[in-house]
Amino acid sequence: MMKILRKIMPKPLTKAYHAALAAAGAARYGFPSRKIFVIGITGTNGKSTTALLVGKILADSGHKVAVSSSIQFQIGDRVWPNEFKMTMPGRSFLQGFLAQAVREKCTHAVIEVTSEGILQNRHAHIDLDAAVFLNLSREHIERHGGYEKYRAAKLRLFESLSRSRKSARTAIVNIADSESKLFLGFRVDKYICFRSGSKQRTTTLPSGATELISQNEIIGPESVSFTVENILFSSPLRGLFNIENMLAAISVGARCGVGFQDMAVSLKNGVHVPGRVEEIVNDKGKRVFVDYAHTPAALEAVYGAFGDASLVCVLGAAGGGRDKWKRPELGKIAARKCRRVILTDEDPYDEDPQEIIAQIERGVQGAGSAEDGYEIIVDRREAIRRAINTAGDNDIVVVTGKGSEGVMMVKDGKRIPWDDREVCRDILGETLPHP
Repeated sequence: MMKILRKIMPKPLTKAYHAALAAAGAARYGFPSRKIFVIGITGTNGKSTTALLVGKILADSGHKVAVSSSIQFQIGDRVWPNEFKMTMPGRSFLQGFLAQAVREKCTHAVIEVTSEGILQNRHAHIDLDAAVFLNLSREHIERHGGYEKYRAAKLRLFESLSRSRKSARTAIVNIADSESKLFLGFRVDKYICFRSGSKQRTTTLPSGATELISQNEIIGPESVSFTVENILFSSPLRGLFNIENMLAAISVGARCGVGFQDMAVSLKNGVHVPGRVEEIVNDKGKRVFVDYAHTPAALEAVYGAFGDASLVCVLGAAGGGRDKWKRPELGKIAARKCRRVILTDEDPYDEDPQEIIAQIERGVQGAGSAEDGYEIIVDRREAIRRAINTAGDNDIVVVTGKGSEGVMMVKDGKRIPWDDREVCRDILGETLPHP
């Protein structure tokens, strides 16, 4: 009944409804964000990885940390998967999560913040100590009614920071992103600006701002390394985008008083980010990776992380009316970057999976198709099996779109248990034919 009411409810009333829920939740749990150091992380891509990196840096430095992300939740040493199929669950979940973190003596909380969560005021009444902006590219365009409104939703996190009751409110911004000027436009107490040394500033620094720049970057097939203030950082994470994610995490660590050398040790030891360029280890000699990339910018970055390697790529796109504009764009990128492309189902919701695939296919065809062509296999398991079985010795199989998600969403609101990583492991456990 409530779902039906929300659909027919006028927008002002919907906003008031969500605002009332947020206020009631904060009051119910005793405004827990006032009792813990809270870091909000937003952007189009990289939020989950950055949240986990920040959590590791702070935990390794002796803090007890809570992390809320689209991948998992963490309070101290206890970690459990996010099975909500949403990054910021409603019904005052975050207020309850923060209250639990406070009860369990956590000193810091890291929260991944989405534009959808902001639209529904799920960030409201969370007093932030710091907000992090990573990057911005087109996403959720239909949901927001245009890119400018999507951007405006993201900016509300920094508006919230400027109104926070906390002292030493800190804006941490990727100064290489073309939208960085807007995120630096709020009055706070401190500004930390970071950027890859391979990219230029897009705006001037606020007065008194600190700038962290990576230098001597090496992006290898299995790792990345760079220096910040003459301290060497290295990580088994891949790609330039992960250098930027690490710089964001380093900026947060610096704000929290962690030394660069200590952070370098923490990041060198690695952090497991489920479903983010995650390799599926096997004894069949196959290189298989699973990633969550579901936006054009993210897909381009993930494919780029493998350099000039020969890629066999499996991809689809989410249904439910979600960003239909990007479907042909994903196809174009796959056609340009992959030796062979296999188009398949992802999370169709109530849409026809074949129609979703047809829209991606138009992008593949528009780009002139991949080097060795493409094929359509609607059944996602069979598509992954085909990619793995036909991959040559020099190929890398890249399965994108779902990452570590544990369900597939189909019609009538049904949730089918699904994990790309487990599917890959099952297939790799079979007797594979010679390519």
